[in-house]
Amino acid sequence: MRRKIPSLQALACFEAAARQQSYTRAAQELALTQGAVSRQITALEDFLGIALFRRTRHGVLLTERGADYFAQVAPRLQALEQDTLDAMSAQGPGGTLHLAAVPTFATRWLIPRLPELKQLQPDLTIHIETSTRPFMFADTVFDAALYAGTPEQVSQWAGTQARKLMVEQVVPVCSPHFLAGQSSLTPSAIAALPLLQQSTRTEAWRRWFEAMGVSAPLALAGPRFELFSMTAAAAAHGLGVALVPRLLIEPELARGELVVACEQVLPSERAYYLVTPQTPEERPVLSRFVLWLQQAASAVATDVVG
Repeated sequence: MRRKIPSLQALACFEAAARQQSYTRAAQELALTQGAVSRQITALEDFLGIALFRRTRHGVLLTERGADYFAQVAPRLQALEQDTLDAMSAQGPGGTLHLAAVPTFATRWLIPRLPELKQLQPDLTIHIETSTRPFMFADTVFDAALYAGTPEQVSQWAGTQARKLMVEQVVPVCSPHFLAGQSSLTPSAIAALPLLQQSTRTEAWRRWFEAMGVSAPLALAGPRFELFSMTAAAAAHGLGVALVPRLLIEPELARGELVVACEQVLPSERAYYLVTPQTPEERPVLSRFVLWLQQAASAVATDVVG
């Protein structure tokens, strides 16, 4: 039986015109004439038996039913394009993985280690996108997620299993000139310096000073930055002392742009996890990635302890 599926070209014209609110701009995007776009959309409307657009002085607007159809079609076209790109990018038998990850961890820890994985599994292709919150795997293309949080937060991620990779160790760091020839600073000395705040962890400095038993009236004061990479950059440029996870500033520490101001670690329940959907059988390509990732994380944990 023939399926009720309209022309892909007609759907592409419809999606572009709906997004651009113009047949002319849609034609420019698709490298077609305005007349060709109009004909494709008219054919689609005839196929569906509904009006998709109404004309205005400035272009076209979706009808109510056209808007409903666009909301259904657009993500499917995007998924089809993604599937096609995936098929084109996987040139060997190693397979493809779609990974969601918290951005700074992916940039600062995972990506620098991918060349090692490439040597071990040269045919494996990994796509990485940013995600900081739990989601339903069934609604996405993701095979796994690198997530930072507490055990309680991870346990609330429905329909998944989580593998702990490493515990987060947060330390105060600064530009070397703040030490003025000293090997480290006392918590009291740090309390007198400009403090750089992480907007996603507004209580971090207050908690650190409380754990050190030091009074710090200005623990909540100072400029705020959204990402740890921003906070680390501000510290490296001498704007103040930052409280950041050590594993996210390995390059700056190695180059001497940042130094640990005090070795006292902020007690934390937060850790980095690899989260995967609960399935009867894990894909072999994912199993190989999980094994490599756990080994890489274990090596880092050993270095920190040592």
